[in-house]
Amino acid sequence: MAESELFRKGLEARREVLGADYVDGSLARADDFMMAFQRMTTEMCWGYAWTREGLDRKTRSMLNLAMLTALSKPAELKLHVKGALTNGVTVDEIREILVHATVYCGIPAGLEAFKAAHEVLRAEGALPAAGTPEKA
Repeated sequence: MAESELFRKGLEARREVLGADYVDGSLARADDFMMAFQRMTTEMCWGYAWTREGLDRKTRSMLNLAMLTALSKPAELKLHVKGALTNGVTVDEIREILVHATVYCGIPAGLEAFKAAHEVLRAEGALPAAGTPEKA
């Protein structure tokens, strides 16, 4: 099947935000059944929504963190914390997004989001490793 312009635009944006290794691995692992989802997310989410004018990538990342907290989707939130760092969202901004979302979405959703974000921020070196004092 020939790739659409939306797919090509989406693939470029998706690779830039989430990393080529992650995206290419997702596509490589997709069988015929799962490729329907890969095409849809690449075209509609990344090719259509993420490449529109009106919001920059940093703002889109911030919105995703809040929405994924509201939906209690920590696995997807982890992926988007990494993408948010790529898009220039600071650790302090991530914390404030999660605090704000927790107030509106509830403590259980917020706790899952904080735990997921903390894991990624440590893995990415944005926070000190366990047992290492944090800078004031």
